[in-house]
Amino acid sequence: MMRPAVFLDRDGTLNKEVGYLDHLDRFELYPWTIDAVRLLNRAGFVVVVVTNQAGVARGLLSEKFLGDLHQHMTEIFSAGGAKLDRIYYCPHHPEAPVEAYRFHCDCRKPSPGMVRQAERELSLDLVRSFVVGDRWCDVQLAQTVGAKGILVRTGYGASEVGSPPEGVRVAAVRSNLMEAVGWVLQQRLGR
Repeated sequence: MMRPAVFLDRDGTLNKEVGYLDHLDRFELYPWTIDAVRLLNRAGFVVVVVTNQAGVARGLLSEKFLGDLHQHMTEIFSAGGAKLDRIYYCPHHPEAPVEAYRFHCDCRKPSPGMVRQAERELSLDLVRSFVVGDRWCDVQLAQTVGAKGILVRTGYGASEVGSPPEGVRVAAVRSNLMEAVGWVLQQRLGR
């Protein structure tokens, strides 16, 4: 049976935007993040993080560090009674100084690669799914895969909200992840 998901951007959506997050001590969740994810879990959504991590391609952090950070995140959420079902990241960038990561891929948002992988691996129904993030590329990703896109004003969202790219349709703009989750739950109930 295919299940709906909520795809969450990481930096600026789940945790405070600090530029290239390259040390665990710089990782700080917003105060509402764990509660918001727990609400999605209880409502039956699969919760998936999809994040562009060009810092790897730029040589600013390693994939090993990302693995350690994502394990740390998973443990923090678990301790708070919330579950991240999967975390996907794109380490590529077409202008990367690190040659191994320098190419046009299908996983860098707004391309659908990470979402399509999650769809296959987790049996997801994208039409009943949502993408939440602080950048227009998150909303474009939602549009590309047939999900509903929600822009939050945290992270880069406050500066992005006034200048949507041509042709991009946003389902909702909310102040933060908790408000976005409230909107998602209202849609689920048909309100």
